[in-house]
Amino acid sequence: MKNERSLEIGTGLFVLLGFAALAFLTTQLPGSKLAVLGKTGGYAVTARFENVGDLQPGAPVSMGGVKIGRVDTVAFDSTDYKAVVSLVIDSSYSRIPDDSWAGVETAGLLGAKYVGLDPGGSETYLKAGSQIENTQSAMVLEKLINKLFSAFASKDDSGSSKEK
Repeated sequence: MKNERSLEIGTGLFVLLGFAALAFLTTQLPGSKLAVLGKTGGYAVTARFENVGDLQPGAPVSMGGVKIGRVDTVAFDSTDYKAVVSLVIDSSYSRIPDDSWAGVETAGLLGAKYVGLDPGGSETYLKAGSQIENTQSAMVLEKLINKLFSAFASKDDSGSSKEK
């Protein structure tokens, strides 16, 4: 009886610990408003993209593979039909050239989207309220596959008509 009781207590503690770990991990997701790690002050800049894929608020902003900020908001501007992305850059990264490029990139083949910055060569730097003019939209995997298949289909059609 005592052995059964200790097994039940051990199982209960294991399940409780699992739920606590799951609760902590959900607060660390990129879109979570409860994220506790990496909360620092910074300055906001915007960038306009033709397509942001499934970029979410809270996604990282990186430069040279180093996280330098996060995506604050993703909105749609109905006047020029572009996605407007607000980025919060950590205040310790205040020397980013204002002619830098911003691109929506993917972490791995099917990973989450993030914004990658490539530095420009300007002597003036981004500041609060700046807009990044040079942008590269997200690569949408479905569009690339459709282009590939249509290229193969047109190649097959032209090859079969030459034989006749």
